[in-house]
Amino acid sequence: MARLNILNLNFGKRTHEGAPAKNITLDLQLRRSVLACLLWESQFYEDGVEIAGRIAELVPKVAAEKVAALAIEAREAMKLRHVPLLLVREMARHKTHRALVAETLGRVIQRADELAEFVAIYWKDGRVPLSGQVKKGLAGAFPKFDEYQLAKYNRTGPIRLRDVLFLSHAKPRDSEQAAVWKKLIAGELAAPDTWEVALSSGADKREAWERLLREQKLGALALLRNLRNMRDVGVDEALVLAAFGSMNTKRVLPFRFLAAARYAPQWEEALEKAMLKSVAETEKLPGKTAVLVDVSGSMTAPLSRWSEMLRTDAAYGLAVLLREIAEKAVVYSFSDDLVQVPARRGFALRDAIDKSQRHNGTALGHAVEKLYKNETFDRLIVITDEQSHDRVLAPKSAGYVINVASYKNGVGYGKWTHIDGWSESVIEYIRSLELMA
Repeated sequence: MARLNILNLNFGKRTHEGAPAKNITLDLQLRRSVLACLLWESQFYEDGVEIAGRIAELVPKVAAEKVAALAIEAREAMKLRHVPLLLVREMARHKTHRALVAETLGRVIQRADELAEFVAIYWKDGRVPLSGQVKKGLAGAFPKFDEYQLAKYNRTGPIRLRDVLFLSHAKPRDSEQAAVWKKLIAGELAAPDTWEVALSSGADKREAWERLLREQKLGALALLRNLRNMRDVGVDEALVLAAFGSMNTKRVLPFRFLAAARYAPQWEEALEKAMLKSVAETEKLPGKTAVLVDVSGSMTAPLSRWSEMLRTDAAYGLAVLLREIAEKAVVYSFSDDLVQVPARRGFALRDAIDKSQRHNGTALGHAVEKLYKNETFDRLIVITDEQSHDRVLAPKSAGYVINVASYKNGVGYGKWTHIDGWSESVIEYIRSLELMA
């Protein structure tokens, strides 16, 4: 006779650390799996294949209109690139969802390389004919891109942009675009002047970086991502500092600056100045805001396999942002316990959060209960991967859980307002929600 008493009978949904998880609708399950998802990247508790499989399983169970809207939100609001393409690919598998494929695909393809990326995803499980809706969507997206964009992303690989052009039977807008497409087919597009091309051409790396900086050919993200490379080849510091002063920081979130400073600490002062400039004109959140930041062990994992950014970068960056835009803010960390963080700003706040306690468990329930005993405030914003090991009670004030991971189960539902992902739209969502209340 089998012995059942040796099994861990963990009835009901639970987080990976054991707290009771909320039962949520299928569309909310899809939403939490998508909006903080760097597709096929493993996270602390789940691997990327498991997350992608869950997304594929949920798509046919959620109304087509909601899946299409989620794909567009993931691309346009959350700036995710691959998971919107997967959503559309899964829509194309199901008769109930196919009618919206062409329109949605045309909307979510916003970079030329995404044309070939989508076909690669479509053929991931074997080469099959593209559906009519898929061809229509690709054909509608192709004319968006000029010669520079096509040349920049015409990368080598099993699927080239010319292949997508042939497969989709796209039609050019005019004779000028037709001429560009002929050059694409013939492999004669003019080489774009990008940092990737400049460095791969064999030119001296220091000279290449300095020329790009002088000519202002680097966008804000390219500049931040390549600071370590510039440092390593001895780029003129005056050029780097000048680039910080002129960079367009409007859509660059604080976590990008935090990650850059980890690998280029000699420029931290200038990076902090640029970071604070990026949020200086943001409208204030009225009243007192309590910010509760998860510093548990799972939060120290990288955002992706190749990324130098950690999940804590996203969390600390949001805390820095909230500290700047709240009329009054108090910041706490939680892991095994609740710890108040000194009233600092910028990189000093990042350091204070990180050093506030050891990165251990995720006692979110204990932290929320203790915080309400210690503080009064107008809203509580929790930044976490939601993998609590204890029960989390409903908030006693306006309560928001910002989820920065794609795990299957979470705790921030019910009376909590649940927000997935960490783009700049998070703050505007909170502001809009409170204005409508």
